Amino acid sequence: MEAAAAESNDEKTHFRVCRFLMETGVKLGLHSLPLATACSAYHRFFSTCQLTAYDPYLVALACIYLSGKLEEQHVRLRDIINVGYRCLHRDAQPLDLGPGYWELRDSLVQCEFLVLRVLGFKLTFDHPHRYLLYYLMSLRDWLGHTLWSKVPVAETAWALLRDSGLRGEAFQRFKPQHVAVGAVYLALEFHGVQVPGDNNAKLHWWQAVCRDIIPQILWDVVAELITTYDLDGRA
Repeated sequence: MEAAAAESNDEKTHFRVCRFLMETGVKLGLHSLPLATACSAYHRFFSTCQLTAYDPYLVALACIYLSGKLEEQHVRLRDIINVGYRCLHRDAQPLDLGPGYWELRDSLVQCEFLVLRVLGFKLTFDHPHRYLLYYLMSLRDWLGHTLWSKVPVAETAWALLRDSGLRGEAFQRFKPQHVAVGAVYLALEFHGVQVPGDNNAKLHWWQAVCRDIIPQILWDVVAELITTYDLDGRA
């Protein structure tokens, strides 16, 4: 019972920290891929390290700094510190260029090196975002321009993919192309959109775009995506 409670508390903490990571990244103007890389690096780090051993918010900022380099959208370290500090301490005054700032800066640089070592310098991340773009383009042709322009399926799918990074479970458990298919499927279900001819086809649309996905995997991915919003109400 105690172990289960501790695991649940850790999950809620990681969710809150990744929500902070997302907010900081968005305010810094990061694009989808750097944000996804930062979240993936954070979750991969803590899949190896104990939460109690490190400051998760410092690790989150280090992952933002690292992801900017990896995805070629470099963000100044000073901006990361200032924006992250204001997101974490909303009622505080801006951080002055004093001892506190320089101590935080040094800690962040050292933490980036720590993240690199823990990840074993394996810095390749295959995100669902690349697959999602292709699947949405195919779906747009099947649905037709009129329906596509009326229903925000693409926007919803991108939002589902973005929010799934808060937990990271989908990114770690499933292939990226399967996560992308799940996001599109859930977006279609949310808006009540039926792909023309899907019921009578030998292959469902999601099997046509991703041949190695089976129904059980799709249901598992969809359930994982939905769990993100369930946790949001409890975190």
